[in-house]
Amino acid sequence: MKLSIAIGALFATSVAAFAPSSIPSRTVSASSSALNVFTSEVFKTEDVKFADTTETIVRGGRDLFPLLPKAFEGVKEIGVIGWGSQAPAQAQNLRDSFNEAGCDIKVRIGLREGSSSFEEAREVGFSEDADTLGEMFDIIKKSDLVMLLISDAAQAALYKEIFAAMKPGATLGLSHGFLLGYLESIGESFPEDMDVIAVCPKGMGPSVRRLYEQGKEVNGAGINASFAVHQDKSGKANELALGWGVALGSPFMFETTLTSEYKSDIYGERGILLGAVHGIVESLYRRYQRQGMSAEQAFVETCESITGQITKIISTKGIKAVYDGLSSEDKEIFKQAYSASYMPAKEILQEIYDEVSSGNEIRTVIMHGKRINKFPVGKIDGTDTWKVGEKVRAERDEENIPLNPFTAGVYVATMMAQIDVLLEAGHPYSEVVNESVIEAVDSLCPYMHYRGVAFMVDNCSFTAKTGSRKWAPRFDYILEQLAYTAVDNGKPVNEDLIAAFENHKVHDAVTECCKLRPTVDISVSSASSTKEIVIE
Repeated sequence: MKLSIAIGALFATSVAAFAPSSIPSRTVSASSSALNVFTSEVFKTEDVKFADTTETIVRGGRDLFPLLPKAFEGVKEIGVIGWGSQAPAQAQNLRDSFNEAGCDIKVRIGLREGSSSFEEAREVGFSEDADTLGEMFDIIKKSDLVMLLISDAAQAALYKEIFAAMKPGATLGLSHGFLLGYLESIGESFPEDMDVIAVCPKGMGPSVRRLYEQGKEVNGAGINASFAVHQDKSGKANELALGWGVALGSPFMFETTLTSEYKSDIYGERGILLGAVHGIVESLYRRYQRQGMSAEQAFVETCESITGQITKIISTKGIKAVYDGLSSEDKEIFKQAYSASYMPAKEILQEIYDEVSSGNEIRTVIMHGKRINKFPVGKIDGTDTWKVGEKVRAERDEENIPLNPFTAGVYVATMMAQIDVLLEAGHPYSEVVNESVIEAVDSLCPYMHYRGVAFMVDNCSFTAKTGSRKWAPRFDYILEQLAYTAVDNGKPVNEDLIAAFENHKVHDAVTECCKLRPTVDISVSSASSTKEIVIE
């Protein structure tokens, strides 16, 4: 995910606005079940049982495209603002879906004047001559739906100008709740005279486009999406949000709130989605070499085992299937690793959630953006771990990637700890599973397997990059200092923890979500109109 705007030039807001005293206190409470029960006059809803809760969802599919004109009633012009990770995918999916549905809704791209992304947008069919490409504020002024897909940091810097440019009656569309978190942190809010909605695909933009393209012959495939209606002045916001999700190709959509979305999303990418898996690989890579493995074999038993075996099993069969498929001897190794890793990982994950909920993590992103010109973000792929990884991938034997039971125990313990923190904070199962499991195994890990964990960290969004780099070392250190030493010192397995894992209600929720997964497995190497943007 590339920053389409030079971040350092956008931060006019003083860091003083983010002093700790300016952050209002927040309390965590359980989500009301009413948040996850909704109706639609356009799309068929259904109730799905996730563990011991029932939530309402809308299933997607290309057979629903004829309903898009009704869902987008009153919307003639959509402005997709930005060209980072999500914007290219979402703009092309919407354009293609509208064309198939026979809608005359115009999708335009709005970019910063002079942006190098103009050429990339032209390459996929948007142009000034066709009036589908232009300067961002000109596009905003014309749009009935403004899909604000510039970086989180740029949204924080430009929100006043954006709100002022929007025409009366226009809807603000987001794919992340960061802007709400930022506004709350400085005591501001969205203008009251507009609808504010969000559709948040649970995967990186290239996944959204690739699965849409690859699912055309099987009634569609894509990335699950949450949706939120934050303000509904028109009374039509719910249908518009659902229509947006259907047009993106989402296999199913579930309801959330902007607050719940940004807390779970920012938290998740610092956890098992990026930061934690980075820290796990680094720590186990060193550990296995100390135990006598070559560097290449250590990488195979850590990173390759996670992205090539463990997450593929989780994607189709669920988390517990990783454990159930092990031999009796390997189950004991898994239990040792899980028992020792769960609480250290949860300690860091709870700290991350608290930092996100309090607004501290949002402040970190903003302050980092103010330093970016003076201290550009370097890449991590030059270290020994990731150089060895390049060699391993080049010589990979896909059919013989091992499933290391110790690696599995550490990874699954961290995933379960992340799940428990979210559940204890009141997030619904649909959001918990998507943010902690599905996004990891169906979107990010396939790219990590193809290009490497370091590639994902180096080329993800500014917000995710900031968080991953900040928290990965914390996972690395705490696992090294507390988890692995417990195993080496012969600490007995905590059988209560293992029983809690085996009997956890989330397994039923994951099983149900697996039934709703994309109809095809993503192919990250096949031809596509999307580009995985590489930061040099």
